[in-house]
Amino acid sequence: MKKVIIIIAIFLVSITTYAQQEGVVSYTRTTYWTKLNSTLSYLSKQEKEKQAYMFGGRDDWKEYTLLYFNEKESRYTHSEEKSDESEGYAWRKEEYNVRRNFEKNTMNDAMEMLGKVYIVEDSLQMPNWKILNDIKDVAGHICMKAMIQDTVKKQKIIAWFAQDIPVNAGPERLYGLPGLILELDINDGAVTIEATKIENKKLTTEFDLPKKQKGKKINDLAFQDMLRKFIQEKIKEERNPYWTIRY
Repeated sequence: MKKVIIIIAIFLVSITTYAQQEGVVSYTRTTYWTKLNSTLSYLSKQEKEKQAYMFGGRDDWKEYTLLYFNEKESRYTHSEEKSDESEGYAWRKEEYNVRRNFEKNTMNDAMEMLGKVYIVEDSLQMPNWKILNDIKDVAGHICMKAMIQDTVKKQKIIAWFAQDIPVNAGPERLYGLPGLILELDINDGAVTIEATKIENKKLTTEFDLPKKQKGKKINDLAFQDMLRKFIQEKIKEERNPYWTIRY
């Protein structure tokens, strides 16, 4: 029965008129710190106690993000929407602009990590996704399931993508599926990124790069190597590396 449902869903997708090819997706990014910390077996007792004190029993931390997309390119960044956690505080949002140009096969990601802004410029390398048979509804779209492993951060990442929006874009730094990624689950729910609204609209300047980018330019291989070394250092110190890098 399950296979029949999947076949029907794929058939319906194949006959859909692909009208939703340009617009903006609103996401809620939730970090469940208790669950995240439970995956870090190397944390010292002192580090665990410190984090438990900091969160005071509050487990989830919400952020809001936007993905501008069309068939040729995408940009993922912060939303201006404020979370309940930020009320009463003047939080400074770190630099985070992830750009993909699928037509030119290039990336340009401005990301603030380890106290610096890095401009990651490189060609796009197709991620090694494994597409699975599961389907579910996400934000009103029938989505198929895919999985990938992040070998640097040791993460299992589950993505749900909508074939009726046939673009390769997605939230965070993820892309390369035959449909827009509307939901991510990182390490069994330690972090989730879920689409809450999809707006079809004509985009104009949303993909533009600033005339002068401030930050250290680096290629993707060097960036990943830097993250790997930093994580290894924190493991030796029995500390959580994800205070200063994005999980």
